[in-house]
Formats: sequence, structure tokens, C-alpha cells
Amino acid sequence: MISDPDVVGLLYLVTIVCFVIALRFLSSPKHARKGNWVGGAGMLVAIATTLLFEGIGNWALIAVGATIGTVVGVVGARNVRMTAMPQMVAIFNGVGGGAAALVALAEWHNEAGPAWDSTTSIVLSALIGSISFAGSIIAFAKLQELLSGRPIVFPGQNVVNILVLLAATGLGMAAVAGVHEQWVLWALVALALLFGVMFVLPIGGADMPVVISLLNAFTGIAASATGFVLDSTVLIVSGMLVGAAGTLLTLLMAKAMNRSIANVLFGAFGQVQAGAGTARADDGRTVRATTPDDVAVQLSFARKVIVVPGYGMAVAQAQHDVRQLADILEGRGVDVRYAIHPVAGRMPGHMNVLLAEANVPYTQLSEMDEINPEFAQTDVALVIGANDVTNPAARSDPGSPIYGMPILDVDKAASIVVLKRSMNPGFAGIDNELYLDSKTTMLFGDAKESILKLISAVKAQ
Repeated sequence: MISDPDVVGLLYLVTIVCFVIALRFLSSPKHARKGNWVGGAGMLVAIATTLLFEGIGNWALIAVGATIGTVVGVVGARNVRMTAMPQMVAIFNGVGGGAAALVALAEWHNEAGPAWDSTTSIVLSALIGSISFAGSIIAFAKLQELLSGRPIVFPGQNVVNILVLLAATGLGMAAVAGVHEQWVLWALVALALLFGVMFVLPIGGADMPVVISLLNAFTGIAASATGFVLDSTVLIVSGMLVGAAGTLLTLLMAKAMNRSIANVLFGAFGQVQAGAGTARADDGRTVRATTPDDVAVQLSFARKVIVVPGYGMAVAQAQHDVRQLADILEGRGVDVRYAIHPVAGRMPGHMNVLLAEANVPYTQLSEMDEINPEFAQTDVALVIGANDVTNPAARSDPGSPIYGMPILDVDKAASIVVLKRSMNPGFAGIDNELYLDSKTTMLFGDAKESILKLISAVKAQ
């Protein structure tokens, strides 16, 4: 057992340093794996230090909880498909927020009449943690398609949301003012859970990466507040690191979409709007289908090919086959690059994670600002299900919901090949005018099957 507070403080300092270094490493694909290991080591030190602290409590309950958590974590991490990683991130993030709320309830129950500063920490932990938990559950349900990916709205929803939040805040202020009744915090938690649900319901699937990042920041702040409740420096600092990183990522992603956070949260982006931002075929343009053999000829004789991965690649688990196709083309002297849009997929960095799993060299992954100038010198742009982030309506149609959002300049390539199951719109709920471009051909079918056909056809050239 460790009884010296200086030793505990030193070990927790080691944990904090590990977390800071881990965040630094995670900022680069080259060192991301090392960052995970460093962060994991820091967490191991924190857990071991806490368990060895004198007077820790009921070891039997701790052992049961640790066993359940370990089994769920290991089984979940080892069995989850990469395409379901956004859902896993959402649900695990929600667990963190829920844990913060439960700690707040326990401390509220144990204290006869806590001081105002302790009460403030308890209230913040319960309020923010509950919102994060409920919001993450709804985000999970949308990503898992248990709920519609489109915004779920009703008249006056924003007003109702504000009233619910004000009611929860009022209860929190009453608790801080000295109303130490058990029902007060339970009612606060119930209202916060309701707000968390209603907060995420009107947010469309196309905005899920931003929402997940924001909820992650909420969980970090809730954990930090819990640190004040438990007088734990390491929890305070680590929670603020998560909160700060999540907030910064949220702002960067909103900037990449050229939209404010308020518009993401309250704009109900993705509602069905007749005539808004839809690809129109009444001007004589038609969609042109193609075959794997025709696409193989284009790819084989191209000098430069840019692959634009999207959720279509993720859902088909085609990343390994895309890498194989790229290797074959590179063996024939074709320059192959990957264009990564900041909000492609269903979570921050979704495409980077999938391509890293397929061992695509990180030097071939180019962010939007870096790759856009190169499309004009590209022979073939191979778009794999990336619908919303390649839609020219973002530049040309002021009536489109995505007008002003920075996109990948796929339409500037000499030839565009789109791999897609059907002409159904993407998660944003709007059609893509790129598909009517005279330079665009559509290769319909499952992305994995289409890529495998392309590999066979290219080899036959």
C-alpha cells in the first residue's frame, strides 16, 4: 500500500506527462501507434497507483467491476469491425460521461451537506456527464442505423431544449445554494439525460463526426469536474486534456465544413428539403454507367490517380483491396495518392484509420488543402462512396444546404469514376451533381466487389 502523498503525486505526475506525450504523438500518423502505447502506459500507472492507495475501499467490488470492464473492453476492441469503430467510440465515450454522473450521485448521497465548491463540482459532473451519456447513446443509435440518420425534429424543438436545459441548470443552482435534498440531483440528472437525447436527435448523420468530437469534449469536462469531487489531480488534468482536445477538434471540423457550431447543433442539417441542393436531370444531362474493364483501361494508362475514400469504402470493408489495386498501379508507374476530407466517414479521422489498417503509407494520405490543387493535373479520380464531400453544389448552388462547405475538387480531374451501390443520396440527404458531370462515369455495385473486379481487369491489361 502507498501512504505517502508525495509518492502518489509523483506517480500521478508520471501519468499526466504520459498523457501529454501521447497527445503529441497522436498528432502524427507516423507516431500514432507509439502515442497509444504511451497513453496506455500512463493509464496503467494511474490505475495501479489508485488501487495501491491506502484506504481504497471494498476490494471485492473493485475486482468485480474491473473484471467486467476488462472483459467488455477486450472483447469489444478485438471483435468490432473497423466500419463500426465510430459506434464504438460513441458508446465508450458515453460510458465515460455516465461514470462521471454516477460518481456525482454517489457523492451527493454520501455527503450530509457539502460545501458550495464541492456541490458545484458535483452538479457540473452530473449535468455534463448525463448529457454526454445520453447524447452518445443517440449518436450510437444513429450510426448503427437503429435510428434514422436524418434529423428527427418537431415544431419548437429548440425552445423545448432550452427550457429543459434551463430547468436542469435551475436545479443545479438550487443545489449549490444549499437545497440538499436527494431528489434535486436525481431530477437534475433526469432532465440532463432528456436534454442529451433531444440535443442529438435533430442532428443529421452527416454531422456525426462533429457531434462525436463535441461529446468527447463534454466527457472530458465531466471527468475533470469529477476530479474536483474526488480531489484527484490526475483526473482533473486528464479530463481537461480530453476536453481541450475535443473542443479544438470540434472547432477545426466545423471550420472544415464552413459552418458554425451553432449551425451544426441547431440547424437540423440533412432534413428533406424539396428542390434544395439536388442533382437535376431536367437539363438533358444523364448519369452514365461504366464497366470494370473500361475503368481498368483508364487506370492502367493514367499517369496520376487520386483515390477519394468515403463511407462506401468503409461499409464494404474494401480498404485492403484498395491498397492492393494501388500497389498494382504503382508497379506500372502510376502515381497514386489518397485525398482525405476532414469529415469523410462517420468519425474524425475515419478514413485515416481504415487506410492505416490496410498499411497504406501515411505519406500517400493528403489532406484536402494539400491535394485540391493536384486534381487539375490528375488523369483519374476514383471516388469510393464519398458523396457529400465531393458535391460541386457546395461551390455553385447557393440554395444547397452544403453551399460554402469546402469540398474535394474532384470535378477538376480529367476523368472521374464513382463507385457506388445506387443513386441514393449520402448521409446528408442531398443528391450529388458530380454524377451528372460529362466527365463522370458510375461503376455501380458493392465497393469491395467492384474493386476486386478492377484488380482482375487491370491485371489482364
